[in-house]
Amino acid sequence: MKLMTVYEKLLQKESSLSVIGMGYVGLPIALEFARKIKVVGFDIKPDRVAMMKNRVDPSGELAPEAFDGTDILITANAEDLKSCSFHIVAVPTPVDKRNLPDLTPLLAATRTVGKILKKGDYVVYESTVYPGATEEDCVPILENLSGLKFIEDFKVGFSPERINPGDKEHTLTSVIKIVSGCDEESLDQVAKVYELIVKPGVHRAPTIKVAEAAKIIENTQRDVNIAFMNELSIIFGRMHINIYDVLEAAGTKWNFLKFYPGLVGGHCIGVDPYYLTYKAEEYRYHPRVINAGRYVNDSMGFYVAKQCVKLLIKAGKNIINTRVLVMGATFKENVSDIRNSRVADLVSELKQYSISVDVTDPYASSDELMHEYGFGLADTLRDDYDAVIVAVNHEPFTELTETWFKSISAPKGIIIDVKGIYRKAIQELNYWSL
Repeated sequence: MKLMTVYEKLLQKESSLSVIGMGYVGLPIALEFARKIKVVGFDIKPDRVAMMKNRVDPSGELAPEAFDGTDILITANAEDLKSCSFHIVAVPTPVDKRNLPDLTPLLAATRTVGKILKKGDYVVYESTVYPGATEEDCVPILENLSGLKFIEDFKVGFSPERINPGDKEHTLTSVIKIVSGCDEESLDQVAKVYELIVKPGVHRAPTIKVAEAAKIIENTQRDVNIAFMNELSIIFGRMHINIYDVLEAAGTKWNFLKFYPGLVGGHCIGVDPYYLTYKAEEYRYHPRVINAGRYVNDSMGFYVAKQCVKLLIKAGKNIINTRVLVMGATFKENVSDIRNSRVADLVSELKQYSISVDVTDPYASSDELMHEYGFGLADTLRDDYDAVIVAVNHEPFTELTETWFKSISAPKGIIIDVKGIYRKAIQELNYWSL
């Protein structure tokens, strides 16, 4: 009698699929699979588990209706993972204070899986890592804790996440998924499992390392291109040329790549290049272009702050007595996530000049900001800001008029528009943008 494959067991609900890490990546994956097969969603934080059991997405990305029609057990008890044969690891992979890869969450999740791993199981990683991390850093832990042999007793794959926070168009089920496995059999099984939920299908990478490398260059490419735009904005700024006017003109060419300047933070574009440069150094190569791009982008918060100070001085303001409003604190528009937000650099630099700074954001948590960066959100807005810096182009901000800005500004008020969203709307106030 032919033994059932792991895919067949899942399909017939004789086994379950687990998702370890129920964050902004893991929860959507778990819920989509739970519409087709049995799922166990595991998270180490009981408070988050309680929220999800009440149909609340802690990341604020999914509506309660997203939990409808799902066969899912959400738990903080690792023992519940024993019923699963296909494990998906979707935990954060940040960098430390020295911008070196911090694999602590990934290795902790791997240890959790290793302790319950049984013969015939699959482990697929979605967390962004440098090429080689899955097989070199994670597999030995799985072998050691389970007592099983890699490939012979259990299989491993890598399928990088492509979830973009705040993006309702390019969702998990609507974007081609890269899949990979440790051998031909595992590649086929991993591909079939993901094809259950990904409508456009999957791309079968030849090796795990190829899949890891593909993911890491996706964000590194964006980082380098945005750094180029940021550098151009600095150059053209000195020439008194508006970068957005330049990009609008250049964008009429059919093959011009449309990237824009701005603050680059978050847990993907602002982090992933450091994983690649770390691994490159191991192979005795110092990546100049990638590091240069990181330097430019990591410096932009300080650059914007210094431009603000120059404009305040030019307007005849006494810096020590000035008050600035920073609009936006999250790492990108229309999300609540503040991780690795470069707005914190901007606020910190302004305070170095003894400027009084208020911060407002319709999505961010004041408590989280205070815990992470040492500042919270203003309870109410004043009517005498010497400068207003629109740092994040949240949708509610895009609807504001010059009349509104004038109502919160002191005489000779300054508008600093990081993303250039008001460049054709501000006529009377002193205006500057990247």
